[in-house]
Amino acid sequence: MRRLLSAGLAAVMALSMTGCTVSTSSKDGGAPTTAAQTAAAQTTAAEAQSEGGAAESQAAGETKGEETKETQAPATDYPTKPITMIIPYGAGGTTDVYGRKLAALLEKQLGQSVTVTNQGGASGSIGSQFVKEQPSDGYTVLVCAETMGTYRTLNVCDLGYDDFTVISPLVGDPKVLVVGKDSPYNTLEELLNAIKENPGKITMSHSGPGGSGHNQGLVLKELGYEVSMTSFDSGNDALLGVIGGQVDFTNPNISTLQGYIASGEVKPLAVFASERMEAYPDIPAFTETLPEAEKYLDLPYTLLTFVVNNDTPDDVVAVLKDATQKVFQDEEWITFVEENAADKVYEKYADADAMNEFYGRWQSVICWLQYDNGVAEKSPEEFGIERIGE
Repeated sequence: MRRLLSAGLAAVMALSMTGCTVSTSSKDGGAPTTAAQTAAAQTTAAEAQSEGGAAESQAAGETKGEETKETQAPATDYPTKPITMIIPYGAGGTTDVYGRKLAALLEKQLGQSVTVTNQGGASGSIGSQFVKEQPSDGYTVLVCAETMGTYRTLNVCDLGYDDFTVISPLVGDPKVLVVGKDSPYNTLEELLNAIKENPGKITMSHSGPGGSGHNQGLVLKELGYEVSMTSFDSGNDALLGVIGGQVDFTNPNISTLQGYIASGEVKPLAVFASERMEAYPDIPAFTETLPEAEKYLDLPYTLLTFVVNNDTPDDVVAVLKDATQKVFQDEEWITFVEENAADKVYEKYADADAMNEFYGRWQSVICWLQYDNGVAEKSPEEFGIERIGE
């Protein structure tokens, strides 16, 4: 009886969550496709999750006082059916683009289709919560952005990195400080001098509070540079505000910026990092002008990560990790990453200890930066996130 009640509740939750799905299916409502076929037509997460549902194994235990959550017993022949990859943002963004490339190449390694489904909303928390509520059997996986590390302190939801097992960090999408082509500023030093001379008057656009662009404005504030921060609906709108002369500068991702650099619509003044990019070696690192920014900039501000539920069987995790490492050696993946000038975070943090240290440091830097500047509602201390240096 308990098993039947659990299954019924799980089905209701799955159906309710699909109402938050961002649809990116084709206009003619055609059949679902895998990641290797097309990026336009998709299934809903509930449909993908129902495939092969009759083959699920018996319940493995109950969550804390709530519904029973079924976990498939470890199986050396995993995977035996299609896998659903949830992208907790709409189609076309950085997370979606890299998630789809990963899914297409994982299919080659796993011998099963990997169907990509977009479930956007609430800074990625809707799709992430959906994955958390699915069976921990490796058949529903997640590619998340860096917001996962700030959900709790921003009071978005109760999820954090420790609710998931990291299969691997993927890439960082470097941030570049740019001004419009007609801007009077030609170097970062000139811009910073203007900010010092006109505190609160030089304008910077970003895509919303708590986002990576906004975090960069907070870093400037911490370093004594007061800018007027203006929020736009998206990172692309924030960039267009600079191109159109509405604001003085912004910090877009290089993946959305390359065409504008090539056309001369913007002038890149610095990579918001402690190192130059291989793809653009002539753009100086931010720390070359402001060395004291090093403590904030030795980590990527736009980070993508491939994860599964944290109680997924070890042998399933091992299969996914092995397949993912093979993807990273695939020439198609390497070419894709290099053409998009992405930071190969997966090469820097390859083992469990390095990954744990990295994610811990990322949360310490960003969560405290947001809290100290009144952006985060809850203290990182509530969640055991220590301040760097303490």
